Amino acid sequence: MITYSFLQHYWCFVVALLGAILVFLLFVQGANSCIRSLGWTEEGKRMVLNSTGRKWEFTFTTLVTFGGAFFASYPLFYSTSFGGAYWLWMIILFTFVLQAVSYEFQNKLGNFLGPQTFQWCLILNGILGPLLLGGAVATFFEGSNFIVVKENLVDAESYTPVISHWANASHGLDALLNPWVLVFGLAVMFLARVLGILYVMNNVNDEDIRSRGSVRLIGAAIPFLILFVAYLVHLLLKDGYAYNDEGVIFIEPYKYLHNFIDMPVVTLFFLLGVVSVLWGIGITIFKKNNNNGIWFAGIGTVITVLCLLLCSAWNHTAYYPSTADLQSSLTMVNSCSSEFTLRTMFYVSLLVPFVLAYIVYAWRAIDKKKIDKQDIIDDHAY
Repeated sequence: MITYSFLQHYWCFVVALLGAILVFLLFVQGANSCIRSLGWTEEGKRMVLNSTGRKWEFTFTTLVTFGGAFFASYPLFYSTSFGGAYWLWMIILFTFVLQAVSYEFQNKLGNFLGPQTFQWCLILNGILGPLLLGGAVATFFEGSNFIVVKENLVDAESYTPVISHWANASHGLDALLNPWVLVFGLAVMFLARVLGILYVMNNVNDEDIRSRGSVRLIGAAIPFLILFVAYLVHLLLKDGYAYNDEGVIFIEPYKYLHNFIDMPVVTLFFLLGVVSVLWGIGITIFKKNNNNGIWFAGIGTVITVLCLLLCSAWNHTAYYPSTADLQSSLTMVNSCSSEFTLRTMFYVSLLVPFVLAYIVYAWRAIDKKKIDKQDIIDDHAY
């Protein structure tokens, strides 16, 4: 029998999976941030751009789908975060729109700004996109400065449709003042660079780019590992936000460490994901002419991020803590849609495997031929 609790956990898993896939697809941004160092010549830059240019729609679509799934299954989070922290989300969306414009117009006739301008815009998106998205994810553990007043909907005297608001005028940018939010955001940014370099090395048939990528990979992997380990240690030792069966939220020491202990299956997959990422990096650096590291690192990234996001919400954990008012913190129970909505969407979600199969098919068709110098002289080249 499908219970309300099962549906809440199920949609938390779906949203977390979409978030994990989005982090993997940030390889597009990561590669773009390395355009000038991977593609030393104009030909090299064009090959890198045509490699990532065939995939940027996947990233943008997944970002929109991630937000849509959150809106449908956990609308209070959507209204609180996307509505309250709108400056943070608007900057993120602006950089992604800038990316789409830059791909399409950099080599168009009549581009009076010149290709270099749009290439710098892609580099900006490659840095700010992963950094700010990582910072937004870090608030699932570090908290945000908001207040929720559900009584506004039922109080006849002070009726207002606004039930959540930011407690200061920064509207989300205050999260960047937390050094641990920056640490996690930088870790995601360097992870995106690692994945981007691995993808380009696999997708572009050019020895100069591949040899250059091996060196750049070390320069991205080392800071990523340092930042990731530092944040993981911090996460395991920090206090977390828990709630009891009555829905009362309280501070629990070592909450996320307890989550890993209480959910051994999640912990096992988390460790497998970390090992897979390290294996993908290692075989690319230490095995000459092995350019398949992106698949190990990519799958490992999805598994690792999925497990981290589940630890932020499962096991009676408040997945969006409020630093302004403890009881305003959001949980799977107090922020989800109705049982009818979740159940209806559950049956619709059974079609997802067919969508994923189409994505795999389209991906294989696009990548059937490696990018080379011939591709950049095509009329449809970026």
